[in-house]
Amino acid sequence: MKNNLDETKPIFLQIKEQLEDSILSDSVKAGERVPSTNEFASYYQINPATAAKGINELVTEGILYKRRGVGMFVTEDAKEILIQKRKQTFYDHYIQPLKLEAGKLHISKDELLEMIQKGDEKDEN
Repeated sequence: MKNNLDETKPIFLQIKEQLEDSILSDSVKAGERVPSTNEFASYYQINPATAAKGINELVTEGILYKRRGVGMFVTEDAKEILIQKRKQTFYDHYIQPLKLEAGKLHISKDELLEMIQKGDEKDEN
């Protein structure tokens, strides 16, 4: 868990994103238990309902499931669900605006690909 929370974003979203990042980075794997709402609340000194809101969103999305009396666990499909969700978000927030701006500047698809590959060449040096 991160040591402190960011003031610019709702706390429940930060908790949700922390769990998502932990799953994507394999810090927490399918079938493993995640911290409880009370553990998050105690660690960050927040209301347990705030932590529960982030965790419950992950349950709704099929990322976590509850084992009564034991806790919340990562589903088998969690990582794939998150990858697909993040790819769509990446497309919506980066690729679509990039294509829109490229169109305004009359940059062809070939030119755009060339620009991207040019960036790759610089990274390799």
